[in-house]
Amino acid sequence: MIKSTSVDQPAMAYRPPYSELHIYYMEGRVPDQTLTDSPTFIGTWEEDGFSFVFFSAEAEADVAALLQQHPHLTLIDRYQMPYEEWQGGHLSAFRAGRFHVRLPWEIKDADRQSAPKLVGEIPLLLDPGVVFGNGAHPTTRDCLAAMEMHYRDTVPDTVLDLGTGTGILAVASAGLGSRRILAVDFNRLATQTARHNILLNGFERRVLPVHGRAEQLVNCSAELMVANIHFDVMQDILRSPGFRAKRGWILSGLLRSEAREAEALIARAGGHIIKRWTRDQIWYTYLGHNDPALVGGD
Repeated sequence: MIKSTSVDQPAMAYRPPYSELHIYYMEGRVPDQTLTDSPTFIGTWEEDGFSFVFFSAEAEADVAALLQQHPHLTLIDRYQMPYEEWQGGHLSAFRAGRFHVRLPWEIKDADRQSAPKLVGEIPLLLDPGVVFGNGAHPTTRDCLAAMEMHYRDTVPDTVLDLGTGTGILAVASAGLGSRRILAVDFNRLATQTARHNILLNGFERRVLPVHGRAEQLVNCSAELMVANIHFDVMQDILRSPGFRAKRGWILSGLLRSEAREAEALIARAGGHIIKRWTRDQIWYTYLGHNDPALVGGD
């Protein structure tokens, strides 16, 4: 369970969320609201019929009870690791263009309001929990760069963020001035984490986290669509009427082997790529727009 904390609470109340993780890998879906009474339960990450159940301490008794109550679940393996190892290394604040992304547990009371800021800097707080999307991945950095470029010309009032993860891109769009953002993820733990980060940044009136499938919610009306997502889902998005109806878009999460097919689907939908970002010729990110005739013109 992700515990929400108001942005107005003292920063010194924060600590790194977990010193270590105990992860139980199971076949089957863990029912909602299960284990929420356990003080060390963090949440469940579901993927293709399998579940990763996270605890902040050893939880053999809780897991044994869970398996007894739900015979459809099968324990496959268990892991124990430091929290930062799960996150891919030491977490620290970083700057990406105008964005200054900081970890809430590193902020002291004194510098929450008084820390020097660069001209035009957009400060963001990010608590990744156990969800992927701590800002270190090159696709996240390139999406932030693409957002800055798009917002120089126009500030979209409405944004659709598909595959929101920790919610970092949805929060960034609010920081850039958008007023109505829908942050979508099919993973419940990601949706909870995004909600937590939305509250940390005080954007709960602008950003709405939603649990749902990107392929279905792509039809929601928005001036800008951001999708940093697996290619198997991206293909469905690019073939949908909802994509063709978007005025602007940022697409990422694409490997080199997928980029050519993605570009063909973009062209077939009437899209025009404005700029490409590549990292080590592995990861691809696109900023573009669709034919104005398809979105009703100006």
